[in-house]
Amino acid sequence: MIAQTSSTVLMIRPANFGFNPETAENNFYQKWDDRTADEINQLALEEFDAFVSSLTAKGMNVIVVDDTPEPRKTDAIFPNNWFSTHSDGKVVFYPMFSPNRRLERRNDLMEILMMKGFKIKEIVDLSFFEQDGQFLEGTGSLVLDRANCIAYACRSVRTHEVPLDYFGRLLGFTILDFDASQTIEGVVSPIYHTNVMMHVGTDLAVVCLESIPKTSERLALQKSLEKSGKKIIPISVKQKFNFAGNMLELQNGQGEKFTVMSHAAFQSLNAAQIQTIEKFTTIVPIKIPTIEKIGGGSVRCMLAEIFLPLV
Repeated sequence: MIAQTSSTVLMIRPANFGFNPETAENNFYQKWDDRTADEINQLALEEFDAFVSSLTAKGMNVIVVDDTPEPRKTDAIFPNNWFSTHSDGKVVFYPMFSPNRRLERRNDLMEILMMKGFKIKEIVDLSFFEQDGQFLEGTGSLVLDRANCIAYACRSVRTHEVPLDYFGRLLGFTILDFDASQTIEGVVSPIYHTNVMMHVGTDLAVVCLESIPKTSERLALQKSLEKSGKKIIPISVKQKFNFAGNMLELQNGQGEKFTVMSHAAFQSLNAAQIQTIEKFTTIVPIKIPTIEKIGGGSVRCMLAEIFLPLV
């Protein structure tokens, strides 16, 4: 049985966290801030370090790698978009929409993982799709039900069907893709990343069903989650805008399961939703207001799960 959750994550400590105008083109969660770059990065560092401490206090293994100052990478704090690891020893590198985010791919991170005792049997590099303007941004684009080998994905300018299909065939995942949209200031636009609107854990699925306009696709998603034994917790569009879809389930070395989410996401949930999540896992709320506001990503985006086998 393939595990759905990992007890080890890799996190990138930022050197130059800040607002990225390239990604802001279709990430409507990003908000400009007029503080200095040094002030913003310092606040992000404080939030990052507190996040790491919260995870290690629960017994999870966190591999912290410092971002390199050069080249400058404002979004390096979100490593889940450029690589994923798998229990068969595969590592996948992904094609990224934003040219300046392609600088985040680092082979030395793979060397660090091997030095930590993890076995990498193969690197599957999909970055060649960038040459044709085709993108698939890791576990931002893909919400993986690893135990059932299902990859959920909402189609967008960052999630294209050709690399999605390629991923499914190479990694052995069934693809369930759909359109998901949101209305901002009267304008309807696609949701850029799947992990903004849904999360899949061992027993739970948190999903903003009302963001899927086609009834057939909404019902297909619902049916797939139910068939794979997930308890569905629907969230509203407002909750989605508070990053309630951007959760991740982790476990510690003792097998205790935790659902990690931002403080903003936690505050947006109602009592019944919290109670349901806590029937299966312990909630760990994390305060990252600077990272959420300026980076437009939340806790799930900061965590690259390590599923690789040990040597």
